[in-house]
Order: sequence, then structure tokens, then C-alpha cells
Amino acid sequence: MSSPAANKELDASAQILRLAVPQMSALEIPVTPENYTVWYEYFAQSNLDLNRAIDGFLANNVVFTKEVNTSLYKNFIQEKSPEVIENVQIETQILINSLISKITQLNQGTEAFSNTLADFGLQLQSSPDVSTLNQLVDGVIDEMQNLLVNNQVMEQSLNAMGQEVQNLKTEMENLSLAAMTDQLTSLHNRRAYEIAIQDHIHRAQEQHTRCSLLLIDIDRFKVFNDTYGHQVGDKVLAYVALALKQCVRGDDFVARYGGEEFVVLLPNTHFHDALQVAETLRGRISERRLAIGKDKKLSLGAITVSIGLASLQKGDDAETLFSRADKALYEAKSDGRNCVRG
Repeated sequence: MSSPAANKELDASAQILRLAVPQMSALEIPVTPENYTVWYEYFAQSNLDLNRAIDGFLANNVVFTKEVNTSLYKNFIQEKSPEVIENVQIETQILINSLISKITQLNQGTEAFSNTLADFGLQLQSSPDVSTLNQLVDGVIDEMQNLLVNNQVMEQSLNAMGQEVQNLKTEMENLSLAAMTDQLTSLHNRRAYEIAIQDHIHRAQEQHTRCSLLLIDIDRFKVFNDTYGHQVGDKVLAYVALALKQCVRGDDFVARYGGEEFVVLLPNTHFHDALQVAETLRGRISERRLAIGKDKKLSLGAITVSIGLASLQKGDDAETLFSRADKALYEAKSDGRNCVRG
């Protein structure tokens, strides 16, 4: 049984959730784990410096851009952030527990009415006179009315709570998705990859199949950023991400690993088949000349990538598989870029 203190803490978390998510939505702040943590602590009022900073921004109508959100997290949260998804799960569990309690009350009310009818039946057998009968009928009517009123109130309460549970379920799914998605490219992020690689290796070992990993790096990406600025660099990243998404098949897994690096997991794929996939990706990315600017007159030329390939071997784990792909990528860079090595 939960203690009063524990119940109070869960109720507080639930209330903070109800405040934080709508405020983030109103300010058009993406519901990422980092951003949610900032606003969770803001409404929890557990970080006075953070509250002063946000109150100042709100008072001066500061737009909560990506840079502002990142600054708040780095300056006031750092490593002390709570588990975001866990907070939503706690709130959902509170409502589910309350729902179960309501249903239990409903069952108890129905059972009590049945017991009342049984008692009335015994009284009729022991005292079958008209006066007793009238009293018992009046009693049954009162009990029925009470049960109907209670059930109507209960039904309204259950419907409202059911909708709230559904809303929170949707919020939790959105938070889970945001936590696994790279905002710039809409690909999976590194966290999602680290979960997926474990699953791919486990299935391959269990089913005695192969799995291959491609580690992809955009050639001379720093030049794009230094020459044209980060906005152009972002467009190059988005272009490569789109090309990767268009080239892979249904079971393949694509993620932005970090910076200008991407990973592609190829289940049920031997080395030579993975090599063909890698060459197709490399060629598809380099065949187009990327142009930017309002009139698309500034050409960036061909965007090329170098690819390191590794296939799962006996005794491999996620670290050793990635290490071989990383070594192969280094060889591709050393051999002049825009090539595949493995």
C-alpha cells in the first residue's frame, strides 16, 4: 500500500505535468526530454535561478528558439534532470489507479444493492403483512434510485477519466517519439540507434542470420559550414538524410549518429549485399548537384559521402561491430573520400 507521502508526491508530479505540457505548446516549444525537464522544474519551483530566467524571458516576450531552450537546459539543468518519460508514466498510473478505484466502487455499489434485495426477501418471508410489504417496496425504490444516481455520476466520472488517460497516452507517445528523433533530419537519433543495434544483434544471433552496419560521413562537411554558414550546413544534412530514407527498404534502420555522421543497419544482409547497398547510397547522394539561395543560383556542387562497412561476426557486440565500421570509414577517408570500404 502506498504511503500518504508517496501519494502526495505522485499527485504533485501529475499536477506539474498538466501545467508544463500546455505551456510548452502555447510557446511552441518542442516537447523534447531536455525542454520538458526545464519546464517541469519551472512549475515545480525547485530551481529559483531557472524560474527567474524564464520569468524574465516571459516578461520581455522573448521567443523560445532552439538556442534559448538549449541555453536554459545547459545553464540551469545539466546532469540533474529527472526522467521525463517516467514522469508521464507516473501521471498515467495515477489516473489508472483512480479508474480502478472507481470501477471497484461501482461493483461494490451493485453488490450492496443485491444484498439489500436478499435481506428484503428474508423479511418478507418472516413478516408477510401488508405494512411490512409497503415498507420494503419503498425501501427497494429508494435503493434503486440511489444506485441509478450513483451509477450516472460514476459513468460521467469514468468517461472523463478515460478521455484524460487517452490524452496522456498520446502525450507519452509524443514524448517517446521526440526522445528518439533527430529534430533537424526527422531520422532516428543516436539514442534510438543504441537501442536498435542491440535488438538487431540479438535477433541475428538468435536466428543465425547476418546483420550489417554502414557508418556514413559527409565529405568535407566543415567546409560547407565555414564557407556558407550553419543554415547551409543544415540543408546539406537534410539532403543526405532524405537520400538515405529514399534508398533503404522497410526493415532497414537509418539514424543520424551525430554531427555529419549517419548509420544504417541492414538486417538479414551479408557483406557483399551490404556493399551493393552502400555503393547505391553513395552514388545516389553524389549524383545530384545541390543548389541554394532564393533563386537556386548558388551551386554547392556534388555532395559526397564516405562509407565504412562492417558485417556481424561471431562474438561481436555493438561496440566491436561499430569499431570495425569506424575503422573502415577512416580507410575510406584516407583513400580519397567518396568511396566505400569494409
